[in-house]
Amino acid sequence: MLHSVAHAPAACLDGGFMTAGWNDVSAALHTSTYSLQALVVACRPLLRPGASVVGLDFDASRAWPGYDWMGVAKAGLEACSRYLARELGPDRIRVNLVAAGPLRTLAARGIGGDGASFEAGWATKAPLGWDAADPAPVARTCLALLSDWLPATTGEIVHADGGHHIIGS
Repeated sequence: MLHSVAHAPAACLDGGFMTAGWNDVSAALHTSTYSLQALVVACRPLLRPGASVVGLDFDASRAWPGYDWMGVAKAGLEACSRYLARELGPDRIRVNLVAAGPLRTLAARGIGGDGASFEAGWATKAPLGWDAADPAPVARTCLALLSDWLPATTGEIVHADGGHHIIGS
């Protein structure tokens, strides 16, 4: 099962961290965090031993410019995946996340600022480079986690970001 669900109202992004109201923040958390658990519960009857749940993430260990409450929601997603891994592990169901580098997606368009310079900076800093127009490396990482090739891997955040996460500022 692949979880690729996220949304934050505009008030929660691009400098709205200190001003967003609870209704907007709760919508971001509901859609971007709680949805992982809700989807697993809904699909639970279909998940057999050896099954895999993979969610898409963006590194929540840092406070990214413009990401604001979505960053908090992604941090919650990371915690949620660990708890799901603990709960589903005895049934031999794996739960992992893929922390992708920036991609030109519909979701990314919802974050303002200068996306082009953010992407260029990412590509320059990532040891393997990065192409925000190419979703294939992220997709292939998801497929590896969904396959039976990693039967003992659960509760992990696998970075598919060109190695950006390993470089200091």
